[in-house]
Amino acid sequence: MSDSQPIIRVRGLGKHYGPHAVVQGVSFDLMAGETLVLLGPSGCGKTTLLKTLNRLVEPDSGTVEVQGQDVRAQRPEELRRGIGYVIQQVGLLPHLTVSENVAVVPKLLGHPATKVAARTEALLTRLHLPPARYANQYPRKLSGGQQQRVGLARALAADPPIVLLDEPFGALDPITRADIRREFRELDELRLKTVVLVTHDVTEAFELADRIMLLDSGQVQQLGTPRELLFQPANDFVRRFFEAERLTLQLRTLTLDDLLKDLAESPGHVSIPYSQSKESIITSNATVQEALKLLSTPSATPHLSSVLWIQPVASEAAQATNRATDGSEIIIEEALIPVTLPALMAAFGLAVQRLQRP
Repeated sequence: MSDSQPIIRVRGLGKHYGPHAVVQGVSFDLMAGETLVLLGPSGCGKTTLLKTLNRLVEPDSGTVEVQGQDVRAQRPEELRRGIGYVIQQVGLLPHLTVSENVAVVPKLLGHPATKVAARTEALLTRLHLPPARYANQYPRKLSGGQQQRVGLARALAADPPIVLLDEPFGALDPITRADIRREFRELDELRLKTVVLVTHDVTEAFELADRIMLLDSGQVQQLGTPRELLFQPANDFVRRFFEAERLTLQLRTLTLDDLLKDLAESPGHVSIPYSQSKESIITSNATVQEALKLLSTPSATPHLSSVLWIQPVASEAAQATNRATDGSEIIIEEALIPVTLPALMAAFGLAVQRLQRP
């Protein structure tokens, strides 16, 4: 299959349960390496749509192609062995140890025992489950967060190109959930995979998605990047869906790169000689929320938290000279842009107004 072709292609997908249409006319393409989040209210068809991709649910109409092949032309069990699958309840086999649970699919596929063992050990290590401590434990001895990590390791064990996740973090407490989301986002194993994730958590969707498909009553209301859904909603449903969390999402979505022009022109713009510590420097690809947190956090040295210095990541000077010959970091004072809390919020407001214009 050509790299330019979608790894998943869905056309006109429909599913009814009796007279009730659960999925209606859904079509989309997903390229290799993309993360698509299926988002929407309870009962909107997210999980049903996800399960059609690996034939846990058979659609009534439309087609699903995976790597250029219609899934109906493949035996369900063979299709599923090439697709990782994680659910909220995890579904670990209670009579198998952690390492045996992780190794289930590679063993079914006939992978050599030495490779299976090495892969299992590597995954447990990357997911913060040291094999020496956890490999021989049984699922009942693990916390909910630990079980979720094992479920993710099991889904990745056979190195499938596609991973499906159905509310994988939904049963966890907020702190554990945030920790696992961060691990998920930073896991090298997932960066090269095509991921489809179901959630009803808006923050989760915005943190993890390359694109979001917002569904209502089985129909696609909008498919696009988080920024597109937030600033260019396709209809009133999309606009209302994000209304309660709009400010938080804007702070998470906009970066300092989006604000550089407005910062320079803002009435609150400052011109201060650089004289602060390295801790007060932030790169321009950081979010507004990250900058706001730094400017709002009390410092042991009060004047250090009053001004933040932005290092433009696209600056040629910064890229060419941000490292000395011995590898140490160099601060380019001329490239730094100072910003105070009032200037940051003024520029943020201007950027939001600009992006929301028709």
